[in-house]
Amino acid sequence: MTSLLVIIVLVLLAIALWQLTKIFDLTQVGASSDDSQVASDNDNNVQGYVMFGFLAFIYIFTIYGLLKWGGLALHTPASEHGLLVDNLMNITWVLIFIVQFITQGLLYWFSFKNRGHKDRKALFFADSNKLEAIWSIIPSVVLACLILYGLYAWNNIMFVDKDEDVIEIELYAQQFKWTARYAGADNTLGKANVRLIEGVNTLGVDMSDKNSQDDIVVSELHIPKGKKVHFKMRSQDVLHSAYFPHFRAQMNCVPGMVTEFAFVPTYTTAEYRELPFMVEKVAHINKLRAEKSAELVAKGGTALDPYTFDYLLLCNKICGASHYNMQMKVVVDSPEDYKKWLSEKTTLAQDIKAAAAAEKPAEGAAPTADSAAKVIDTVKAVVDTVKAAVAKVAMK
Repeated sequence: MTSLLVIIVLVLLAIALWQLTKIFDLTQVGASSDDSQVASDNDNNVQGYVMFGFLAFIYIFTIYGLLKWGGLALHTPASEHGLLVDNLMNITWVLIFIVQFITQGLLYWFSFKNRGHKDRKALFFADSNKLEAIWSIIPSVVLACLILYGLYAWNNIMFVDKDEDVIEIELYAQQFKWTARYAGADNTLGKANVRLIEGVNTLGVDMSDKNSQDDIVVSELHIPKGKKVHFKMRSQDVLHSAYFPHFRAQMNCVPGMVTEFAFVPTYTTAEYRELPFMVEKVAHINKLRAEKSAELVAKGGTALDPYTFDYLLLCNKICGASHYNMQMKVVVDSPEDYKKWLSEKTTLAQDIKAAAAAEKPAEGAAPTADSAAKVIDTVKAVVDTVKAAVAKVAMK
């Protein structure tokens, strides 16, 4: 209701201003005015200085934005290829800012220098081969270098030798959660198909495949430091995107196909938490949370929990209403801790057998109280039926 009232007030205000403009125009009837709609020298000078003012605004706001929000960018990468990605990004930013500074300055300077004047006639020339060559060759060379560097980075990141010692993990995306499947001791993922999803087997793993017998399914991702991890990704429903921001890795998860990505973690979770910039960042966040908690408690609410840094796997595609909540905790362990954690997990085959056993009562087991009560009720019903039949015969 409040929004409707605000809209009505704004509409009425606009109508009032429009009427006031009309009244002002009526008051100018008979007064001398220039209705030629041709810009005078004064108009051109004013527009030229306004353009310079806008140029100053662009430069000042750019510098302000870098100082104000530059610290929000991701800091130290946590993967080997992260430095390569960051270098490519930084080179791109530097080129963008240099080109923007030069081209915007030239654009507004020439607009001001060649502004209209009553004693000046515009000069027209059809083309300039020199200018065409300059603004065609230079951008082409720069973009070609960027593309070649990008292809070099992409090939280094994406290349996984078939004989390379890697850890095979599947990331399974569905609205709105992630599930991970480890290849087990044979380091080979078993086949899977969405048509095989049933009960505990929520990933549709083909249990008739011998490679599936040691696969392990978990809801929290653990990976070892210093070891290349090869991720294979599937989606059950819609297009998702597996995004590891701190590892500088992202790959779409497409229904009906398997995509892949690989990287080598360089910091354990504990080590990354101790980096100076992260310690400062966490302290700042917790300071803000403490201030907010004081407000909530004063209003009878619940205080916010302190923030602790964790690596996260996020979905970077808008995949539905709860897209914002589609995330998975990622823990980078030391190799020893990783092996210990993995050894404590049961395989999917064991989980399926345990679920099947829980559904079937043990053979030869004593009847439970519920089953005994059901038998008694059935016997009573039979006896009552027989008694009723005998009474009818006696009456006849």
